[in-house]
Amino acid sequence: MKIAVDGMGGDYAPGVVVEGLTIALADFPEYEFVLVGHTAKLKFYLEKYGIANNPRITLVHADTVCEMSEPSAVSVRKKRNSSITTCAKLLKEGAVDAMVTPGHTGATVAATKVLVRSLPGIDRPGLAASLPAQQGRFILMDAGANPDCTPVNLVQFAIMGETYAQYLFKDKAPKVGLLSVGGEDNKGKSLTKESFSLIEELPINFVGNVEADTVFEGAADVLIADGFAGNVMLKGIEGLAKSTLFWLKKVLSKNALRLVGAMLAKNAFRELKAFGDADDIGGAPLLGINGICIIGHGSSSPKAVRNAIRVAGECVEFDLNGKIIAKLQEAHATTEELSARLLEEK
Repeated sequence: MKIAVDGMGGDYAPGVVVEGLTIALADFPEYEFVLVGHTAKLKFYLEKYGIANNPRITLVHADTVCEMSEPSAVSVRKKRNSSITTCAKLLKEGAVDAMVTPGHTGATVAATKVLVRSLPGIDRPGLAASLPAQQGRFILMDAGANPDCTPVNLVQFAIMGETYAQYLFKDKAPKVGLLSVGGEDNKGKSLTKESFSLIEELPINFVGNVEADTVFEGAADVLIADGFAGNVMLKGIEGLAKSTLFWLKKVLSKNALRLVGAMLAKNAFRELKAFGDADDIGGAPLLGINGICIIGHGSSSPKAVRNAIRVAGECVEFDLNGKIIAKLQEAHATTEELSARLLEEK
């Protein structure tokens, strides 16, 4: 198996990416890698970590980098030789089985949509983020790739999200819920109500509308949302997690007695932090493109890069896209009929 790695993506590239690749080389001896980026900069870190002459690494030069502050379309309009675009080209040509990038999410979505294209039957790819819950994790789909969606898009997200959950949670029938402002099927905006009537007819374990707070209690394994609502929820969770750590430090440092207590509970705090450690997951797959693409956080650590590579390899081995296509074919007649009915009712 061969995986393209964007060596210039993320806030701390290329050093962190090459360090993560070094760990992956040792942990996954069956993988080969195409490291994409500015070769002179990459070679410095390859030599630093002692893998400059590793036969399982091929270097591919990319002139430019899609900066985090740039518009999403820059990867296909102005920076066609960027590291992200080059990875997408390799995936399109079949030169690699998967690609991994901790770089610009929007640029990655744009490049893969234009170059790699979507799977048959998928209108738009969606970002599947894995988030912590009380008894494990749940998948948020879409976490920000598509701010504006149609009911059919949410139907496709439900199918893709369920298939990814089968791999991630080793569960044949994960619970799929629709993000809404109430549990009743008549709650929500028009997009939610129309999507509900379509999704409930799918051959999946649909549990109906799910409110944002109950998903942390295990209401659903997969939470379906348009990219706008999904990304707002994701950013809110990230912000609350940071603020909670700030509040804990503030109240525990008020006096010496509390500081002693905090020291005694050090291991407990370490375990608590591990519950939400995104580095364990590594990255979120962009589901629906005609290839495996894992997008890591911009602040990815070497551990996160290593795990993003692991997830990419496991998705290929699981035949994630093959299973998505099979599920789409199974649901095709149902979704086509309901979509036609929805148009007639309008």
